Amino acid sequence: MRLDKFLAASGVGSRSEVKQLLKQKRITVAGKVVTSPKIQVEADSQVELDHQPVNYQTNYYLLMNKPKGVITATTDKSQRTVIDLLGAEEQKLGLFPVGRLDKDTTGLLLLTTDGELAHRLLAPKKHVSKVYQAKIEGIVTDQTVARFAKPLTLKNGEVTKPAKLEVISSQKDANISRVIIEITEGKYHQVKRMFAAVGMHVLELHRLKMGQLELPADLKPGQYRLLTKEELASLTK
Repeated sequence: MRLDKFLAASGVGSRSEVKQLLKQKRITVAGKVVTSPKIQVEADSQVELDHQPVNYQTNYYLLMNKPKGVITATTDKSQRTVIDLLGAEEQKLGLFPVGRLDKDTTGLLLLTTDGELAHRLLAPKKHVSKVYQAKIEGIVTDQTVARFAKPLTLKNGEVTKPAKLEVISSQKDANISRVIIEITEGKYHQVKRMFAAVGMHVLELHRLKMGQLELPADLKPGQYRLLTKEELASLTK
């Protein structure tokens, strides 16, 4: 494979960032400084950045700020998917979304080729937390917060685990509340169904956090980037 692909896949940086590192003569292959991104290397080649080994990454991990209007799927005949937002090179990697955000839900979405990690993050027994910011039609009171802090029965009879609910603001004249909610399950449309169970309606839903992985404030809707080594390590603890 090309050296720039090796380095980009290993989390060193984007292709353009890798080219800059090569120009700065900071990359060595088998102990020799290289400046061309086209040099062919193998997965087990001895590649170093600033004299530190770079290990080829066999799996890929992308963090996306999902925008409204796209579905969380790999392919669809009629609707645009999160994979369609990726560049041509990333679309060839076989990435898939970890979990699902509704078409109108925005925010943090992890895309990977690592099935084992995806299973671990989604397994019910792992209780990986998800934190959302939501705009609610209805006034969320202390009583509502207390109800969410206990197992809540949904309209179809399902019972959720306790959730943390925090009110950010309320507009009584507009009958609108803004809240932060943390859940440890992944039931279908769970947050929307929890508010429906207490007679309220979710107008907007935005995921801020999954486990220890947080949505960067500077990542705009539709943008994505590779996970840092620290972020990946936080998910694999």
